[in-house]
Amino acid sequence: MSARGQVSAGDLLQLVRSGRAVTRGALQQATGLSRATVGHRLDRLFRAGWLREGAGGPVGSPLGGRPAVTLEFDDAHAVVLAADLDTRHARAAVVSLSGGILAEHSGTLLVEDGPDAVLGDLGHWFAALLEKAGRAPRQVCGIGLAVPGPVDSATGRVVQPPIMPGWDGYDIRERLAGAFARAAGAAPVPVLVDNDANLMAYGEQRTGFADCSAFVLVKVSTGIGAGVVVDGSVYRGVDGGAGDIGHIRVGTDARCRCGAQGCLAAVASGGAVARRLAATGVPAASGSDVRDLLAAGHPGAAALAREAGRQVGDVLATVVTLLNPGVLMIAGDLAGTAFLTGVRELLYQRALPRSTAHLSIVTSRLGERAGLVGAAALVVEHLYAPESVEERLVALGV
Repeated sequence: MSARGQVSAGDLLQLVRSGRAVTRGALQQATGLSRATVGHRLDRLFRAGWLREGAGGPVGSPLGGRPAVTLEFDDAHAVVLAADLDTRHARAAVVSLSGGILAEHSGTLLVEDGPDAVLGDLGHWFAALLEKAGRAPRQVCGIGLAVPGPVDSATGRVVQPPIMPGWDGYDIRERLAGAFARAAGAAPVPVLVDNDANLMAYGEQRTGFADCSAFVLVKVSTGIGAGVVVDGSVYRGVDGGAGDIGHIRVGTDARCRCGAQGCLAAVASGGAVARRLAATGVPAASGSDVRDLLAAGHPGAAALAREAGRQVGDVLATVVTLLNPGVLMIAGDLAGTAFLTGVRELLYQRALPRSTAHLSIVTSRLGERAGLVGAAALVVEHLYAPESVEERLVALGV
């Protein structure tokens, strides 16, 4: 919160959105501003369409009187577009500002086809989804994109992604904004990009574990990556490389897709399990194929998934000892009973009892929508943060 006299309309909106102050009187108390100043700054938010009056709250005085009118963030004034890319398919959606999925589509998109083709297709997907949701392109306030590689959050560009050939350093933001604008006949909107495990972790933590101050999600699909949320914020490291546990060396001579030998992903990812199954004559080419085999109760797939879980659990013992999370969530193609059993076996065997005493190991609650929910939330939190609100209000002329 800014100093008295410098509290912005964005600060007031943040207080309302967080539920810390939802009446004019409460905002005066929280900020020290006069009634007139609070009224003036709220008026700008009302004119922008971002606030609305709700039902009357409880009477604040024992002597009675009119109930205070509550203030609410109007989540119907705009929508967010979100997409989650995997190596072989993608999922996209129109999402409300409160996180509800309004329209959704999934289909084949190959990241190896390169950013021009993939992002161009996403632009068309978004235009069609808006029509399906009954929303106009002008209602879109931003786009969030989850990608299966490390991302420099300052630039939105992927940095040396092991499983995204042709994407290194590419200007994803500009290309996706332009692709959507052309496909929908709209003005370009802000685009935010982050790693898929980061956004899955962000979505899961916000919706199901908001009180957990240290949350770790591990996605095991074509590759292996982790997202870490500390005190409600994604921990990315200095340049977006935090959580890339799939490339920790685990003492094997298996060749990884990154070009190195001995990476965890080379022996314990969904792709690695698929290759081992294929070598025995079982038709499997990807982590999604392994997922289908596990769902069908295939014993060979279950045995290999459990072994992969043990290998990942061995690495996670160090992660848990270092971060001391309250929740460790397993997600992705291999996130089932066999894999989870393997993780538990090695994790509890190798980690210090102190590190696991208050640890809950769970599987994804949002499933395939976790990345979408996280990507949309990233956009909303960025666009409605106090420092962004003022700039946007000025641009709107209010």
